[in-house]
Amino acid sequence: MDLDTAYANAPFIPGGAEYPARWAAEAAAFRDALGARARLGVPYGDAPRAALDLFMPEAAPRGLMIFVHGGFWRAFGKADWSHFAAGALARGWAAALPEYTLCPEARIARITREIAAAVDAAAAEVAGPVVLTGHSAGGHLSARMLCAEAAPSARERLARVVPISPLSDLRPLMQTAINDDLRLDAAEAAAESPMDHAPLPGADVHVWVGGAERPAFLDQARWLSEAWGAPLTIDPHRHHFDVIDGLRDPRAPLMRALLDGV
Repeated sequence: MDLDTAYANAPFIPGGAEYPARWAAEAAAFRDALGARARLGVPYGDAPRAALDLFMPEAAPRGLMIFVHGGFWRAFGKADWSHFAAGALARGWAAALPEYTLCPEARIARITREIAAAVDAAAAEVAGPVVLTGHSAGGHLSARMLCAEAAPSARERLARVVPISPLSDLRPLMQTAINDDLRLDAAEAAAESPMDHAPLPGADVHVWVGGAERPAFLDQARWLSEAWGAPLTIDPHRHHFDVIDGLRDPRAPLMRALLDGV
């Protein structure tokens, strides 16, 4: 199997092409329902997309969850994912959803730096522990925040990181058409592959992936789990697009992995 097919998701998910429009509509409804508890477009840098949305629970927050979106570093923005803050808010946590400059305008190394700045800006808005998660390319970026040379200044407040379906070794992507936009070379692919870096000492990491995902994504999650000695959960029957649905349910196993005991 060629690597373009190996890393393709939508063609292998029933109704896969319908997900982005559904996400955007549900995200807009979620923001509308929150009203003043939604702070939109909080800047964390000077670039046009260097902004985050911050959602607050009804009472003083117990801490902050940050969710970094995916899209192979080339697609989507914070407004597509707002409703995935629902589980955290229901448990009394604030939630921040940053967006970032997309490829090909930015290289992945720059995006990593932007997310570190976003974590610091979000942490400055909410007291208490910070838990970090992200999906697919966002899973890569959340894992990168535990690598010493990429870690945000607020690293001491990172209580737990849960990369979901993370891309942990970027070298295979150099052999795909996606790399026309990513522009990865061997040096950047190695430098930006979390599995090649030790996590910060004492890091609390839990890798998560769907049991019905493409084998390439199951491999990527396993590689990170093995490299970091972190627990790996394979969520039964979940594919690459619905593996994050647990973030919407405060009682879901994914939310328990993210917040229980923090």
